[in-house]
Amino acid sequence: MRVGALGELVRAARPVAHRFAGAALCGVLAFGSGVALMGTSGYLISRAALRPQVVALALAITAVRAFSLSRAAFRYAERVISHDVSLRLLRELRVRWFRRLEPLVPAGLPDARSGDLLSGFVADVEAVQHLYLRGFGPPLVALTVGAGTAAAAAWMLPAAGLWLALGLLPAVLVLPAAAVALTRGSASRRTEARAVRGAETVELLHGAPDHVAFGEVDGQLRRIGAADAALARIARRDARTAGFTSASVTLLTAATTLAVLVAGLDAVHRGALSGVLLAALALAATAAFEAVRPLPDAARDLLTARGAAARLGALTAPPAPAADPPRPLPAPRGDLLRLRGVRARYAAGSPWVLDGVDLDLRPGERVALLGPSGAGKSTLAHLLVRFRDPDEGAVILDGHDLRDYAQDDVRRAICLVDQHAHLFGATIRANVALARPDAAEPEIVDALRRARVWDWISGLPGGLDTHVGEHGVRVSGGQRRRIALARAFLSGARLLVLDEPTAHLDPATGRDLLADVLGDTSGTGVLLITHTPPPPGTADRILHLREGRLQEPGAGGGT
Repeated sequence: MRVGALGELVRAARPVAHRFAGAALCGVLAFGSGVALMGTSGYLISRAALRPQVVALALAITAVRAFSLSRAAFRYAERVISHDVSLRLLRELRVRWFRRLEPLVPAGLPDARSGDLLSGFVADVEAVQHLYLRGFGPPLVALTVGAGTAAAAAWMLPAAGLWLALGLLPAVLVLPAAAVALTRGSASRRTEARAVRGAETVELLHGAPDHVAFGEVDGQLRRIGAADAALARIARRDARTAGFTSASVTLLTAATTLAVLVAGLDAVHRGALSGVLLAALALAATAAFEAVRPLPDAARDLLTARGAAARLGALTAPPAPAADPPRPLPAPRGDLLRLRGVRARYAAGSPWVLDGVDLDLRPGERVALLGPSGAGKSTLAHLLVRFRDPDEGAVILDGHDLRDYAQDDVRRAICLVDQHAHLFGATIRANVALARPDAAEPEIVDALRRARVWDWISGLPGGLDTHVGEHGVRVSGGQRRRIALARAFLSGARLLVLDEPTAHLDPATGRDLLADVLGDTSGTGVLLITHTPPPPGTADRILHLREGRLQEPGAGGGT
């Protein structure tokens, strides 16, 4: 396990270290009050059995009440402080890890499944909180309370302090180490199993129509069941380990208490210890183990947190395909987009997907880019909005390389409507306004008019407030594409990149959509990436992407 991953989490907690110290102090005082309460109660019971004057018991009675109240108060304070700071820090860590993940998702994690990311990433970020809540505090509290109780017992009776120390040491050192040894590897396997189960469940939900159509529902359910069974096996093993360590602590508590009692009885017999202190010693020894009981669980949680941090680090370790410059140029207008000698490939040593691409696009122009699947059309689209940067050559906007601008500024000037444009499970209004949350309703309506979908929406009972369902399942494919297109129009971008806008549409709907988009007279430049030629007369230029290069129709043999 990498020390760096744990070290980074420790450094992240430095600004709130004083709060964790306060929580640990409250924990020490809570458990210390518990030990003092048990010891004082034992003394009070023994002293009361001798039937002295009530006034002789006043101090002990007051102490019992004080320790009882302080134990509850400090326990409450410890829980409030530790949970508050842990949750606040977890919020910061979520933002930190998401900011690292976000630039990788468009082009930097091609092999990751959404279910794996959803289950694994979220579970690992959640597991990190155990490092602060259960990994740091309990050991400090246990060592302080254990050492203090053993020292107090030794002051009253050296032999009792020795036996208590000998009983506490295995609980502090051996049992946590045993818990780690027995569960080593299970934390990562548990996260992997949970991610597999989540991914298979997502596959079942998203692919339900195809599973039903081809009779594969039972097969998918078996895969989910297998992942769930693997997770259950890991949980049972962890439960057996937890039961073993809990039982071991109980046995150590009983054995140590018995040893302290035997040493105390011998001291009472020799007159080295007052008889009324015997119960105080024994009960205090028993109470001391309450502070060390959480240590095996804390060791497992610490191991889990370290593993989660290592996996998060590995997931976000690849360099981002694109990064903002230290001092970005002012936002571009989008007056002229140029590609010069652009080359790109999926991995070092692999063939060039784009091999010397040159292209100009201005506002108002309509350029259609044709090519077969795998020709690199989507890669070219990703370069234009800086989902990734070219390996060679340059993409130039308004006279400057795209790498000199902030990525958000580039995407305000150049808007990509991906072939898998997503509609959220919200209203039509919310889906369109995603491009500009502050847009007024007339602006949203105008964008929908430009996308030629407003006539249909205005006839719906809910109008703009009609819910489209998850992934837009309540609207047709053509309507879904037009809503996504309206979102792009609302963005105000002067250059529009449409990646396969007619995918999954019937030919007639696809032709109508292309005619509407390419026939728009608003002055927006359009780069249409498609498999099929656009309707005649709608495009200013038609280019073909062949062998990584752009060619005019008829060049290189055929159209």
